[in-house]
Amino acid sequence: MRAALTLAALGAVLCGALGASAQEPDPTPRPPISGYDYMARATQELQDDDFVNPGFFAIDRGRRLWSEPAGASGAACADCHGAEGEGLVGAAARLPAVDPQTGALMNLEGHINDCRESRMNAEPYVYESEDLLALTAYVSHLSRGVPVAVAVDGPAAPFFEQGRALFFERRGQLDLSCTQCHDARAGQMLRGDRISQGHVNGFPIYRLKWFAMGSRHRMFEWCNTSLRAEPFAPGSPEYLALELYVAWRGNGLPIETPAVRR
Repeated sequence: MRAALTLAALGAVLCGALGASAQEPDPTPRPPISGYDYMARATQELQDDDFVNPGFFAIDRGRRLWSEPAGASGAACADCHGAEGEGLVGAAARLPAVDPQTGALMNLEGHINDCRESRMNAEPYVYESEDLLALTAYVSHLSRGVPVAVAVDGPAAPFFEQGRALFFERRGQLDLSCTQCHDARAGQMLRGDRISQGHVNGFPIYRLKWFAMGSRHRMFEWCNTSLRAEPFAPGSPEYLALELYVAWRGNGLPIETPAVRR
């Protein structure tokens, strides 16, 4: 009778298959390739057609929220940023970034909630809620085609180094790191999935596995859970720093929101 493969043995197999002993690669990423290019043609066609792309349900919801008054101020996003969001074209391509007033690293979700609290006197959205995903998708979609261009120098440098350390840190019972998949084995198959370089230029994405939209932090959480590691909370300082590093790896890739992934 064949003995069952233990968790420790499974981790050892995966570590060997993914090059755990390889020397840490240079921190400068290879020429970035979007996750779109690793998808099957049918998935690419689903993303390419704005009529059938399921992510556009979130875009439509976000467009409605954009013009909807909220909070004690009775203000809407459109009152400050334009009826169609023209004032925020390109913004998603530059985030996360350090807020000059607070010195905190903020992504798009953080800016949306900050505006709700400080300018609209409204309750912040819960991370990964449908409304926050919808507004994030809508604002990101305004920048579709704009190259990612996040800054990692100056005040962003400490956050960048924190995110880089997380990217190379081996975690969980499987003892794997982000780089072992998304640097060392990009383009290879892991069961039914082709491993991508792990770029985030399409988020929020509609993921077929989830039958729903998801943020960058949900994807980080899913990866951590797959490694049998304790995930950080969405919106946590750790995931914000990792988001900055991963976004920087994809500098130059066009924003694709709403992307469709397997």
